[in-house]
Amino acid sequence: MSDFLSDIQQYAAVLMGGKTYEFGFQFGAKKAEPGYKGIKHYIFSNTMQFESNAEVELVRGEAVDYIENLKKETDGTLWLCGGGQLAGSLIERKLIDQLVLKVNPILAGSGVPLFGDARPRLKLELIDMKRYESGVIKSTYSIIYP
Repeated sequence: MSDFLSDIQQYAAVLMGGKTYEFGFQFGAKKAEPGYKGIKHYIFSNTMQFESNAEVELVRGEAVDYIENLKKETDGTLWLCGGGQLAGSLIERKLIDQLVLKVNPILAGSGVPLFGDARPRLKLELIDMKRYESGVIKSTYSIIYP
């Protein structure tokens, strides 16, 4: 997965729910600091407290409306990195164009639902797939909305 960090440099910004952003704290990340250097971060949380800065912006309120406007105004691709509830809200409004899934060769037994409480029924078109020596498979799909 050595190309992962170089791959993410293609994005104009990364979007995260508060829980996803907080997950990095157990690995040394700190509030108001980017998890990925060189990419603008938008953190969507109504409970988190910190001052926004040039690298990390804390967004409160209606995330989906904010992201819909951001998508129209941003020159480049936005990356939603985690946040099942946020992803579910975005998929319901047809604001996700592409789905990139990394499958790790580990069975955990449970986890966070990919789209939170949303239960989308979507057609996906495979546009790329890469297998890594570690056994990780990264699949990229275009979402075809009904």
